[in-house]
Amino acid sequence: MENALSAEPALTLDVARRVLDSGPVVTVFGEPMLDGWWHGSSTRMAREAPAPIVRLGRKDSVPGGAANTAVNLAALGARVRFVGLVGDDEPGAAVRDLLAEAGVDVTHLLAVPGIRTITKTRIVVADQVMVRLDEGNDVHPSEALDRLAEAAVAASEGVDAAIVCDYGTGMLGEPVREALRTRAARPPLLVVDARNGIPWAPLRPDLVTPNAEEAGTLLGAPLRSGTDRAGTVAAEASRILAASGAAAAVVTLDRDGTVLLEQDGGIHRTWARPASDKQASGAGDTFASALTLARAAGLPLPVSADFAQAAADVVVSRSGTSVCSRDDLLRHLAQFADSALAADDLVRRLAGERAQGRRIVFTNGCFDVLHRGHTAYLNQAKRLGDVLVVAINSDDSVRRLKGESRPINPAPDRAEVLASLSCVDYVTVFATDTPIPLLERIRPDVYAKGGDYTIETLPESEVVLGYGGEVRILDYLADYSTTAVVDRIRTPAPVTEDVARLEARAKRGRRSPIVERRAGL
Repeated sequence: MENALSAEPALTLDVARRVLDSGPVVTVFGEPMLDGWWHGSSTRMAREAPAPIVRLGRKDSVPGGAANTAVNLAALGARVRFVGLVGDDEPGAAVRDLLAEAGVDVTHLLAVPGIRTITKTRIVVADQVMVRLDEGNDVHPSEALDRLAEAAVAASEGVDAAIVCDYGTGMLGEPVREALRTRAARPPLLVVDARNGIPWAPLRPDLVTPNAEEAGTLLGAPLRSGTDRAGTVAAEASRILAASGAAAAVVTLDRDGTVLLEQDGGIHRTWARPASDKQASGAGDTFASALTLARAAGLPLPVSADFAQAAADVVVSRSGTSVCSRDDLLRHLAQFADSALAADDLVRRLAGERAQGRRIVFTNGCFDVLHRGHTAYLNQAKRLGDVLVVAINSDDSVRRLKGESRPINPAPDRAEVLASLSCVDYVTVFATDTPIPLLERIRPDVYAKGGDYTIETLPESEVVLGYGGEVRILDYLADYSTTAVVDRIRTPAPVTEDVARLEARAKRGRRSPIVERRAGL
């Protein structure tokens, strides 16, 4: 999984394009479903029962369950194989046709007589789901499960990644789990998205994606709404990873975004972009699909989580079981490409945020070469309120502060990278040496600054405290700084014995692949 994308520190439009153009081969194992969205109108109640009479109009059928995951992957540019069972019935044929139309390989989608394809039909009136009708049984003949296990092994050969989508119907039971556990060739990346991740722990997945309820199952206790669920997840990281058997986990918390947990103790938070309430379904499938694609393409885990969050933000703003396509995601990310707001625009936007009762957090800096210290700091700042504003020094201001060799990246590029982080809500550029004039205009509730400062040494403190605001000094990661990163880049790597030997061979006319790469050939 190590490639040029492995070094990317943040999600930019260019990084997203390279991921979407990578075209990995991904196998999806899971329960295919047919989602029905039947729309109608209702103006009166039935005489025979206290129930509304619905006059049906448009009927939409789309792939649901694991089939939705497969369609999302295909729409994002992956080459997808699907493994699952459907009934030998009309809904099963519809699922097969819809998957094939989306470009998914359905060679290993098995039609089994005697079982009914799982369907979930929602009756919608005036954008309100009135009732959901579920059909399909959870009983699968042992012979069918044995065939499915064989298909799962065959479909996972030669792939870049595989994702398990287990909704707990019994389809992905012990025969399939054992076949995948004992297969000769393991995919480079195994992702498990399961209602109950514990039975999948023996497979030692690279990544699991439990939601809040599923994380509660792993912990043996629910994550209660109205509490600091993200904080609980971070505190229980070792237990979640141990119970799932995974190298890493991304716990999805709907409106609260996600929390990435890594074995080395690394924690990364993503933040969901606010969206109006819609009857959306399947955003978790979109997130898991985009996360799998990004990791298969070689993006680091934190950036992969941001990539997946962006895709999920696209679908939660829509109604029904929705799909995020390549073009959808690029259009969404393009909003942040020219993302630095002028001061007047920022003041107007923040007035609207305050009118909705949101707490404004402000921080500032050069943010020249984004690194882990920056992202950890910005996530800390976001947790102090509801809206995070990041003000960056203009190029001239950076030169005055850091010298003529800086900035490395111009202000528009720095603004785009910062705006792509899900924890950042607004970015602006200021030309003065301090952000005091800007602070006097927007008067944030909290002014946050890194731990290499104190309240007493900050010239901004007097202004913020004077209007009744709060100054917070955040943790300082001493091992991370832009200067240190730049110094490492500019310092030639030591020539090892192996590299010296290869360069000597190249001088004798036998050029090695490593030397060719170093030479840019």
